[in-house]
Amino acid sequence: QVQVAESGGGSVQAGGSLRLSCLVTRDRYSPHCVGWFRQLPGKDREGVAATYAASGKTFYSDSVEGRFTISQVSANNTVDLQMDSLKPEDTAMYYCAADFSASVCRIWARALIPAHVNHWGQGTQVTVSS
Repeated sequence: QVQVAESGGGSVQAGGSLRLSCLVTRDRYSPHCVGWFRQLPGKDREGVAATYAASGKTFYSDSVEGRFTISQVSANNTVDLQMDSLKPEDTAMYYCAADFSASVCRIWARALIPAHVNHWGQGTQVTVSS
């Protein structure tokens, strides 16, 4: 059974920082890729960042490139999203996504396509005030 659990959301003023964490568990297996997506009520879910767990290769959406950093915490299946220089438009529910198949990861990780993700967390709210 796969479990994906986010933590670290909250409220911050524009220009501030937050760090989100995602723990992925599935028996003794490690995920092949982990990503972060976000969604506003009534809007489509959009990709933020993703990483291949083994190689550390990372991908970012244009809207967060240079401000957000996705990284894997060594020795466990935790992937963090460091969010700096936050803007009010970053306000959303943030979801962690994971997959254990290299072929599936090739479909969604680089292009940050939510439709092909197999495992989702419950989400954590990020609110940025102006």
